[in-house]
Amino acid sequence: MIYGYCRCSTDKQTVEHQQHEILKFAEANDMVINSWVQETISSSQPLRKRALKKLLSRLRHGDILIACEISRLGRSLLDVMNILSLCLARECQVWTIKENYRLGNDIQSKVLAFAFGLAAEIERNLISQRTKASLDNIKARGIRLGRPLSEKSKYFRLMTNVAKIKQWQSEGVTQAQMALELGISRTMLRRIMQKFNLVKQHEPRPPRARRYRRLKRRKWAFHVKEEEIM
Repeated sequence: MIYGYCRCSTDKQTVEHQQHEILKFAEANDMVINSWVQETISSSQPLRKRALKKLLSRLRHGDILIACEISRLGRSLLDVMNILSLCLARECQVWTIKENYRLGNDIQSKVLAFAFGLAAEIERNLISQRTKASLDNIKARGIRLGRPLSEKSKYFRLMTNVAKIKQWQSEGVTQAQMALELGISRTMLRRIMQKFNLVKQHEPRPPRARRYRRLKRRKWAFHVKEEEIM
C-alpha cells in the first residue's frame, strides 16, 4: 500500500498544499495513494501522541510512505532516525518529494537520513537562536511585544483620557463620577491615577486637633455618667 502523510504544526496552517504536492507527485509517477494520514501537531511532541505512530504500526513489507519533506516526519535527528528505523525494520520505504529521497533498507539510505536529520536539527537551533536574539533586540529598544492594545480596552481608554482626568480633578469631579463616565471601576481608575501621580495626597491633620476631639469626647462621656448617677 501507498500512504500519504501530511502534518502541520498549528491550526492556522493547512495540509491542503502538502496533499496537493503528494497527489501531483503520485500522478507523475503512475501511483495511487491508498490511504491518507493528516494531523495538526508540533513535531516536538512525542511520537506516541501523534497519528504517525499508528501509521507506522500498520506498515508492512513493500509499503511506501510519501511525505512532502522529511521534516514533516520529525525535526530532530533522534526523531527522524527513530521513525526511519521503524520503517526499515518493517522493510518499507520512505519517499520525500522536496529532497527526492527514496529511503529503504540499504546503507546509502541510512547515511542520507542521518545527514539530513543532523542538518535539520542544526537549522532548527539556528532559527531559534536568531529569533531569540531578535526579540532581545526589540525589547532593548523599548518596543512593546505582543498584540496591540484594542481601542475598546479599558487601559487604552484611560491612557487616552489622562488630560480629561486632570481637567475633572481641577473641576472637583469625584472619582466615582469619573469612573462612571469612563465606564470602568474605581479601583482601576485609582490604579492608573497613582501611576501618573494624579492622586491627591491628603494633608495629615494636626495632632492637637485630634487630641482636642478626644478630650472633648471624654468630657462629654464624663458628663453623661454624672447625669446617670444623679
